[in-house]
Amino acid sequence: MDAELRTVTERLRREAGAAGSGAYARLTAIADLDELAGVLTADGQPLWARELAAVRLGVAGDRRAFESLVLLLNHRDPPRCAAAAYALGRLRDPRTARAAAALATNELRVAYALHPVRLLTELRAPESAPALIATLRRRLNPHDPYGKVALACVEGLGALGDARARPVLTEACGFPRLAAAASAALARIPGKR
Repeated sequence: MDAELRTVTERLRREAGAAGSGAYARLTAIADLDELAGVLTADGQPLWARELAAVRLGVAGDRRAFESLVLLLNHRDPPRCAAAAYALGRLRDPRTARAAAALATNELRVAYALHPVRLLTELRAPESAPALIATLRRRLNPHDPYGKVALACVEGLGALGDARARPVLTEACGFPRLAAAASAALARIPGKR
């Protein structure tokens, strides 16, 4: 188990608490993917149990976790979003990039766009650069309160090295909170300067 998955499972163990410790132990011991998938649709399951099942299925590459993970990626709780992004990055479902792009570019949910933006960078999919460009363009406003999302877009576009990002990154250089990262991102894009 890697450090990220250990962090997720420890958080969910604490969330289960003493009352759910037996259920948590049973859920972590399940080896059968069909049984884990059943937790996603069973009545009366607490959110921590559904999240644990979805993350375990995602990491195992079982696409039955996709819908649950996308819902968690759009959750208001950042640790749940991070866990979903981690699992979706390992799931390798071809629908993931399209879903992450839709979440990242949804202006009504921009407060929760940080993890979809980071996931798009990790995926390096055809949808990644256009979604990051669109999201960053909307953040280039002196009074925009979503500086972390803007910075993640800038860093992601630098990592992707897509020449289509040059105009928006050049514009981002004019914003003090983004200038250094935007300049570094521009330096990573091959071709004309």
